[in-house]
Amino acid sequence: MSILIATDLDRTLVYSRAALALTGDVLPPLTCVERRGDEQVGFMTAAAARLTATLADRTVLTPVTTRLPDQLARVRLPGPPSRFAVAANGGVLLVDGVADRSWQARVVAAVADSADLSDILAYVRQACSPAWTRQVREAGLFCYAVLGEAGAPDGFVDEAAQWAAGRGWLVSAQGRKLYWTPRGLTKTAAVREVANRVDAELVLAAGDSLLDRDLLCYADRGIHPAHGELFASGWSAPQVERTRAAGVLAGQEIVEWLAARAGEFGRWAVARDTAIS
Repeated sequence: MSILIATDLDRTLVYSRAALALTGDVLPPLTCVERRGDEQVGFMTAAAARLTATLADRTVLTPVTTRLPDQLARVRLPGPPSRFAVAANGGVLLVDGVADRSWQARVVAAVADSADLSDILAYVRQACSPAWTRQVREAGLFCYAVLGEAGAPDGFVDEAAQWAAGRGWLVSAQGRKLYWTPRGLTKTAAVREVANRVDAELVLAAGDSLLDRDLLCYADRGIHPAHGELFASGWSAPQVERTRAAGVLAGQEIVEWLAARAGEFGRWAVARDTAIS
């Protein structure tokens, strides 16, 4: 029996110092799960970290992220290392830390019908004013803009999304980053590949952005936090639940929910050492 848990990282399980503000003024005990050099930059609650270690030991826990592989490598989730990880929004499938070349070839074919990245980059660099954009970065098969604290002007994201849609691309806002991704580049396709390889009998998923929507619908059951793009848009699906809490406490609630659903299917139980009121 194989239970696959496919979970987004940033603002779903892992919270930067800026994202901790989503929780409110009082924070629970935290565990650092990401470092940039000597600096601690990514956190989970201590309770979520302990429960994540148990899930990693009993399920196929698979991080699924828009991060590039080198950015993903900074994250150390509690428990044994994940055998599989999905990076670059599905563009890279890592198996024991090594990119699967056969998967990369399939991704190139999947995005062939979308406009060239060079055309999208030209638009992004022209449209994202230096007055509110810190930088624009190419990321292999997609690109993104890092915005200033004030973010993009009202209406810009909708306008950019409409422009991109006509060229076979999607736009997603995640914190202070705006992502442009070709329509054929999806987390779901990579997770489906992992599910096939491990012969998964149950797929659980978690995520907070529009880029996670298809993944949540593909999974047998899913959950998203009470913050982020999906929450702000009012999106819902029959098999997808929403947390009560926001911020890092939503991350804890997500881990508890995943453990409960996996335990129901696997007939094992994980003791909750904390409760969210």
